[in-house]
Amino acid sequence: MADKAPGSSPFWAPDVHADRRPFLLARGEIVAALRAWFAANDFLEVETGALQVSPGNEAHLHAFATSLVAPDGTSSTLYLRTSPEFACKKLLAAGERRIVEFAKVFRNRERGALHAPEFTLVEWYRACERYEVLMTDCAAILAQAATAAGAREFSFRGRKADAFAEPDRLSVAEAFARHAGVDLLSTLGGGEPDRERFASAASAAGIRIAADDSWSDIFSRVLVERIEPELGIGRATILYEYPAEQAALARPSAKDPRVAERFELYVCGVELANGFGELTDATEQRRRLEQEMAEKQRRYGERYPLDEDFLAALAQMPEACGIALGLDRLVMLATGASRIDQVLWAPMK
Repeated sequence: MADKAPGSSPFWAPDVHADRRPFLLARGEIVAALRAWFAANDFLEVETGALQVSPGNEAHLHAFATSLVAPDGTSSTLYLRTSPEFACKKLLAAGERRIVEFAKVFRNRERGALHAPEFTLVEWYRACERYEVLMTDCAAILAQAATAAGAREFSFRGRKADAFAEPDRLSVAEAFARHAGVDLLSTLGGGEPDRERFASAASAAGIRIAADDSWSDIFSRVLVERIEPELGIGRATILYEYPAEQAALARPSAKDPRVAERFELYVCGVELANGFGELTDATEQRRRLEQEMAEKQRRYGERYPLDEDFLAALAQMPEACGIALGLDRLVMLATGASRIDQVLWAPMK
């Protein structure tokens, strides 16, 4: 099937649609299989609003803003959500225990083979369960998607992974040591992360470091350049125990407070899902979100409001774990599509 980049012909051109249609039919089969799996495992499918008072408070996520005009003509700013997370956690506070949403979400400044400004997250939560169970969920969902698409393996741009093999589990610290020769945990002593030590180690590993790079900048650069291309090859990889500095919405690990209960799922070098043992300390969550917005202000000259209703609900929320998985990317991997536009029914021009 042809890989036609955006701009060559409209998606509704009959020849373009004919090329894309097998991907889209497979998408429908995958969605149906996932819905059936969640229903069989006692998840309630929910629908939360796309318009929110806060789109999310991660420094590097950019939202679309709009105005809500009241009958009297006054207006207030709302945002298209970057994730349904805040609303889903409010439902956990309300008493729901296992929920899933197939959520349309929106992120600005993101466009490419793996990114679209509007896409679908499959986001699910388990109350009163440990976050390791989400790793088991991921393995099951990969198998469900492959079976629905009639695939034995996932593929993306020449990389392949067995769809039914048990995912490899690798800690972030192990990955940095194995693929970059960097002792990550040594830069995470008490107090603030050691930026200079990290910069020195990364430079010794051949990573270009700018003078104004923060500890987080260096982490991201090593991850993207050295770690991610090695993950999910042959079988899926679960990369777990992210540094607490990189997990604003996750609780600290009981084993080592330098790291958090956060993991990401990779297949064929593609990040597919992001899971957490959820932070339920409202005071600490406020501090972290304010820190994220201060960083956003420093970098991009803007910030988003905090959702005070979310913080109030968080104080009532039970211990829980949650994860967001990119449905469009999952369909790409199961069908061999090379661009996200190929698996969207009506991609933006």
